[in-house]
Amino acid sequence: MKNIVMIIAAVGVLSLSSCKNTDKQGVIADSTQLATIDSMKQVAEKQHIIDSMKLVNEKTKPVIVNQTTTTQTTTTRKKWSSAAKGAVIGAGVGAVTGALVDKKHGEGAIIGGLAGAGLGAGTGAIIDSKKK
Repeated sequence: MKNIVMIIAAVGVLSLSSCKNTDKQGVIADSTQLATIDSMKQVAEKQHIIDSMKLVNEKTKPVIVNQTTTTQTTTTRKKWSSAAKGAVIGAGVGAVTGALVDKKHGEGAIIGGLAGAGLGAGTGAIIDSKKK
């Protein structure tokens, strides 16, 4: 019961301390706050004048049309040939397979990578010749 009374008392004190002095119309009576509000209104009025002047300047700008033609050259990247793609993919697959199969993982990876690169390059070369 004591806790409930203490909580209610604390809430009452907090609610009373948060009230501000206002006059009958609900306007804040603090002079520093009024000065701040007035300065904010002045800044808003100045910004409104600046914006309206920008609009006037945009309406009166002369339109200049350039009739020069320029051509842009875009460099396209060379695509990989099927032989190169096959060699890279084959080397990767061969190296992983060789490392897993052989007891000496390093040697197996090297041998498998070389064999896979050779087979991949050969397969890619066949695909390139069919495309031409």
